[in-house]
Amino acid sequence: MARRRIGFWYRLAVVVIKPLLLLFTKRDWRGTENIPTSGGFVTAVNHISYVDPLTYAHFQYDTGRVPRFLAKSGLFKIPFVGRVLAGAGQIPVYRDSADAALAFRAAVEAIEKGECVAVYPEGTITRDKTLWPMQGKTGAARIALTTGAPVIPVAQWGAHELLPPYGKRPRLFPRKTMRVLAGPPVDLDAFRDRELTAEVLRGATDKIMEAVTELLVKLRDEPAPPNAGLRRSSVKNPEIEPVEPVEPVEPVEPVGSVAASDLAKSGPTQADPQVVGRADESTDVTDAPDVTKATHVTKATDVTKVTDATKVTDTPDTPDFTKDTERVERTEEGRA
Repeated sequence: MARRRIGFWYRLAVVVIKPLLLLFTKRDWRGTENIPTSGGFVTAVNHISYVDPLTYAHFQYDTGRVPRFLAKSGLFKIPFVGRVLAGAGQIPVYRDSADAALAFRAAVEAIEKGECVAVYPEGTITRDKTLWPMQGKTGAARIALTTGAPVIPVAQWGAHELLPPYGKRPRLFPRKTMRVLAGPPVDLDAFRDRELTAEVLRGATDKIMEAVTELLVKLRDEPAPPNAGLRRSSVKNPEIEPVEPVEPVEPVEPVGSVAASDLAKSGPTQADPQVVGRADESTDVTDAPDVTKATHVTKATDVTKVTDATKVTDTPDTPDFTKDTERVERTEEGRA
């Protein structure tokens, strides 16, 4: 396939990066026949590593159609790297700012010029522990539905072995195999020529993410979880059975109690003498604890304090028998 002119900065990046990728990685490119040979188109790619934009760009470069990435604006602020990105025609994405619409306009212009715009629908590296795609954002669907361009789903696998997700130290040896699979265009005919409401964009995005996930299943050779790439509310978990509603239970009155409504209906009744007698027996005062006795016991228990007090304190009314005894003994001695 004839390769288009790519410009100085793009070619510089290829000259520097491609030899390194050839040295440290092996390649397994599939589905290159699904990449359009002419006209603008959108590719929707899963994101598993900081290094996968390079490995995916390698795949896309070998097809003859170089991609223009929608990249975070922060990357354009890195010295030299930002200059290369801007010179190679990459599109900065300004999130949560007044310039957020500029990326969409630039992407639409690139499509109209017949270029390839590469989009990571997830917006960041997947946070799924098993690296399946997350719910996609609606940017790729909006660009495709606005321009009428086809969306080519692309799945990649292996870049996470070269550089783990959110990691900083690459694992160069042994050489890792970079697997990339491009699928046929996603069928979005049901969403075209309609107002781009939130519902339409979400439906088209779910369709795109389903296609990307199906390709990743082929690369990984294992089934995907039910909610991979989709919003959770649109996925039904077959393992969870619906719970039947429980009928409300009427409150049960305690045994022996009588409702106030029943008393009102029955009116005053004559008391049963046997029942009254039993009630009197059950409420006999003799069975009740003797509070008075308990009070006396409480006062009598503190005997030690009273005894100690009598030893220490002498009352003035107590006679001194010791002096009287001494007087009697002296009198008897004098008489003798």
